[in-house]
This record gives sequence, structure tokens and C-alpha cells, in this order.
Amino acid sequence: MSEYPEGLRYTEEHEYLQPTEEDGVYRVGITDYAQAELGDVVYVELPEKGSHFDGMGVFGTIEAVKAVSDLYCPLSGKVVEVNDKLDQEPALINTDPYGDGWMVCLRLDEGEVVDSMMDATAYQVFIGD
Repeated sequence: MSEYPEGLRYTEEHEYLQPTEEDGVYRVGITDYAQAELGDVVYVELPEKGSHFDGMGVFGTIEAVKAVSDLYCPLSGKVVEVNDKLDQEPALINTDPYGDGWMVCLRLDEGEVVDSMMDATAYQVFIGD
């Protein structure tokens, strides 16, 4: 059974936003449900620090044994950090999607509303679990 941590916000494309200690900056990754559906992750292509993306714009790709999928930016913002560990250990996405398997840190554009995204309960209902 998948995990749905409280305090995170979720998209219909199975990305999450996780608050960091810095106001307006969030970790972005894929959910436990998404990593399980993909299977063993073998490669992830992430953007460079400083890149800007619109909400739901493609910010990278993830390659697993079963498929290659686009990664979507949950809300508009600028990438302020990239998880370089994933270059050598893409399987962290499978083993710890909400911890060491995060992908980028995003500084949200002014006016973006995190509360417009699904909470854990709504996401669980969305995927039918």
C-alpha cells in the first residue's frame, strides 16, 4: 500500500510539493504511488539550477524498466536546487520518494497558491486507494 504523508500537496500527475525550512521553497518529487506504478527507476533527467518553469510545464523525465514519463512542475517557479544524488542513485526514487528521492527544490513564483493542490486525503481518493 502506498504512503500519503500529511503536510504535502499533490498533483493529478503524481508529483508532490514538500515544504522546506525556507519560506516559498518546496521539494518536488514523485509520489510513492507513482514510483510503484513505474517500477525500478534507472535514470532521471532533471533541469539545471536556475531554470524557471510554468505550472504543469515539463521539467524533466524519469526512465524506469516499464516506461519513460515526463515530470511536471506542480506550480510556477524557479529551480534553486537539484538532487545530484539521483545521477548515481536513481533508485532512491523507489526506496525513499519523500526523503532522499526528492528531485528539485522550487522557489514558487509570487501569487502561487499551494493550497489549491490536493492534500493527502484528496490524493488518496483521487487514485482510488
